[in-house]
Amino acid sequence: MVFCAMAQAQVKHTFAFGDSDFLLDGKPFQMISGEMHYPRVPREAWRARMKMAKAMGLNTIGTYVFWNLHEPQKGKFDFSGNNDVAEFVKIAREEGLWVILRPSPYVCAEWEFGGYPYWLQNEKGLVVRSKEATYLKEYESYIKEVGKQLAPLQINHGGNILMVQIENEYGSYAADKDYLAINQKLFKEAGFDGLLYTCDPASDVAAGHLPGLLPAINGTDNPAKVKKLVNDNHDGKGPYYIAEWYPAWFDWWGTKHHTVPASQYSVHLDSVLAAGISINMYMFHGGTTRGFMNGANYKDISPYEPQTSSYDYDAPLDEAGNATPKFAAFRAVIEKHLPPGHKLPAVPAAKPAMVIPAINLMQSGSLLNNLPAAKTNIHPLTFEELKQDYGYVLYRTIIQGGKSGLLKVKQLRDYAVVMVNGKTVGTMDRRHVQDSLAIDLPPGKVTLDILVENMGRINFGKYLLDNKKGITERVLLNNEELTNWKMYSLPFANDSNIKYQKLPSGFNAPVIKKGSFTLNKVADTYLDMRKWGKGVVWVNGHNLGKYWSIGPQQTVYLPAEWLKKGVNSIEVFELLASGQDKISGLDKPILSELK
Repeated sequence: MVFCAMAQAQVKHTFAFGDSDFLLDGKPFQMISGEMHYPRVPREAWRARMKMAKAMGLNTIGTYVFWNLHEPQKGKFDFSGNNDVAEFVKIAREEGLWVILRPSPYVCAEWEFGGYPYWLQNEKGLVVRSKEATYLKEYESYIKEVGKQLAPLQINHGGNILMVQIENEYGSYAADKDYLAINQKLFKEAGFDGLLYTCDPASDVAAGHLPGLLPAINGTDNPAKVKKLVNDNHDGKGPYYIAEWYPAWFDWWGTKHHTVPASQYSVHLDSVLAAGISINMYMFHGGTTRGFMNGANYKDISPYEPQTSSYDYDAPLDEAGNATPKFAAFRAVIEKHLPPGHKLPAVPAAKPAMVIPAINLMQSGSLLNNLPAAKTNIHPLTFEELKQDYGYVLYRTIIQGGKSGLLKVKQLRDYAVVMVNGKTVGTMDRRHVQDSLAIDLPPGKVTLDILVENMGRINFGKYLLDNKKGITERVLLNNEELTNWKMYSLPFANDSNIKYQKLPSGFNAPVIKKGSFTLNKVADTYLDMRKWGKGVVWVNGHNLGKYWSIGPQQTVYLPAEWLKKGVNSIEVFELLASGQDKISGLDKPILSELK
């Protein structure tokens, strides 16, 4: 079999389906692929991660395309910087890697709203993953923009994109073949005129497969089962492709870090490769879900599970891009199946990591002293009604005090810090269906503030259709509705206008802390957040993601690419531990400590 036959970029290749094999330039080709998502890796590090992929023996990289990154607001597209997916594909070609492209536009991926932009929920009548006309209109607009970027990079146009996936595990959601056919039509009209395929878990292939397209299989590595599933849904023919093979799993807040020994998977990789089946590891390198882009799962038995910012995934490459024991184990398996005379590249040296000196955050800004202009309404407005995508909203009303009572937020989405006259009195947490709090109100007029955090829209299952954020119904005090609200949007897209001042003694409310640190060299490092409460960290303007003392993630990864020699800036938005003002450094992550 051809293991990796990509020649110089000017040579045009062909890629086709044979009865049992993929055919690259007319010869059998086995894809050995690993998933790696461009927004989860600093752009400056894309090439280095791809060199690691080659060194492990991969010949292909798989990636989703994320609608909410590329059309964050309706009609406003962004393919710049870390969103430059075309450049990601081109670098892969330069590094001798083919690409499997997954624009979907639904991606799941432990990603906010499964990749959908929040504003779809503001379009009247729109229903995602359906034939509803408004959805299809927005979908068409988006996929055509993606096509402009990526269709010219398909192999049949001289590029390195081998295949393109329509939808994503649709059989786990519904079974509408007409909807899938519309997907196919939209992709072709957008310029994706090469090979298209679907992917579904084994139990859902029949529901999610569109006749005529290759059915790829997720989550099963039994060669006989894979071949039967494909044959049964593809006119008795191959080729055979495991589109998502899971050598580990992702994490969510408050639950143990997921790890699986390499030995449990090496034997299965061996059998798959020996059977001539192509495979895509999900994930080869997880990286970090930075900013506010983590998603969440929702289950009736354990309702709301927001995912951590670390997307380490216990993958062959860790969060920082270094080889793990899985890397060495899988490389050894792949080496066994190399054609005669082929050798793998040497493994690049491990990236250096350093411990930065403890950082003092000397400036403090009370959130309540840094509020933007308010919007007013009798009833609370959701994030979507405020046309706000991510971050936080502060809800404020003035009530008569001199009493105690039970404060209840109906349908809280997702986490709340409750303040009375500027001081925190408690929190609420959707994870525990905790939407009530006993409060004591002093005499006179009382300012009640409820700071609500969007902790990630659900990315899987039927609850995609119920994904609005903030206070989505009413606020009650002793069963009486509170009205006349002011709402302050706090997306934290830009923190350059923060006013800092000395905080009073006994201050207890959400706070922004700022500091700086000086480096004479740069290397990867980790910020130790174990003494902090809950919040977000920025360094040199880059949102590094969230931390939360409950774990299991206790560190925030700070990539060398975003540091500089000399003075570096750091800001922290802290919801709970307002007295903290120091951050220690570590040279390794802590991803498995629960509190």
